[in-house]
Amino acid sequence: MSRILTLREALGEAMSEEMRRDETVFLMGEEVAEYNGAYKVSKGMLDEFGPKRVIDTPIAELGFAGIGVGAAMNGLRPIVEFMTWNFAVLAFDQIVNNAAKTMSQSGSDFMCPIVFRGPSGSAGQLAQQHSQTFESWMANVPGLKVISCIDPADAKGLLKAAIRDNDPVCVMESELMYGHKGEIPDGDYIVPIGKAAIRREGTDVTIVSYNKMIEVAKQAADELAKEGISAEVIDLRTIRPLDYKTLVESVKKTNRMVVVDESWPFAGVSSEIAYGMQKYAFDYLDAPVTRVNAADTSLPYSSVFLDEYLPTPAKVIKAVKEVMYVKR
Repeated sequence: MSRILTLREALGEAMSEEMRRDETVFLMGEEVAEYNGAYKVSKGMLDEFGPKRVIDTPIAELGFAGIGVGAAMNGLRPIVEFMTWNFAVLAFDQIVNNAAKTMSQSGSDFMCPIVFRGPSGSAGQLAQQHSQTFESWMANVPGLKVISCIDPADAKGLLKAAIRDNDPVCVMESELMYGHKGEIPDGDYIVPIGKAAIRREGTDVTIVSYNKMIEVAKQAADELAKEGISAEVIDLRTIRPLDYKTLVESVKKTNRMVVVDESWPFAGVSSEIAYGMQKYAFDYLDAPVTRVNAADTSLPYSSVFLDEYLPTPAKVIKAVKEVMYVKR
């Protein structure tokens, strides 16, 4: 049996199920309790679990992230919600210098089982300081695991896996996709961290993406199919650890790859994938790996610039035809 839930409902259900299962799990962040969450992900959780386990914090990301790290080191399993990862920049000292390094600095005497979660990436007209994509930032840090997924079923299973994990996990969501609906299996289930999902089978080209850009990739694949081009679409789901095996196996079949990545082109997730493919799948590539990224600039406020800045299905289609040497 299954149900249809939105992404916000699936994430809220994951947290509630884990809090019922394990009394050491608790949620803290700005507006998570009395207001039911800035995006209503924690709706109803204060009523069920009370103010000791669903905790409203001051607007002080460095402070409450630090409290979460200390709690994790002392046997609890905190979920720290950031209203946006743009605000989490203020807490990078706690995430990067404390949470990520707890195990290595203590010689494994201490673990830091903590989840940092919230939306990443552009959500429209929110201007330069509120539209950044943080997956590659966090994935650059040894000791952190990074999840980025908008499929409701996978997001639920991955968040449950993150809460149970003994390492710090950064969960990147999407403000624009909280209302995105999907089929959710009944019962308790876990989606393994570090395993990509094939969203569409194909034979001519592999399109790789994650988070809300997976919808752009799927739209492009639908349009390409009308022209007789069969695109395989892979949803990374986890950025670190990255599932190179699934990517390589796909390239062995299609011999071409396009990576769609909302982040800036320099030193991003798409760059790492392109390097990985030339290292692990060079002999199978019939064309260089091509990337479709956001523009290499900060996102202006004006809505006129959104399509120019972000990857679009048209840009992905153009890139696919380039790697297939199809004349337009």
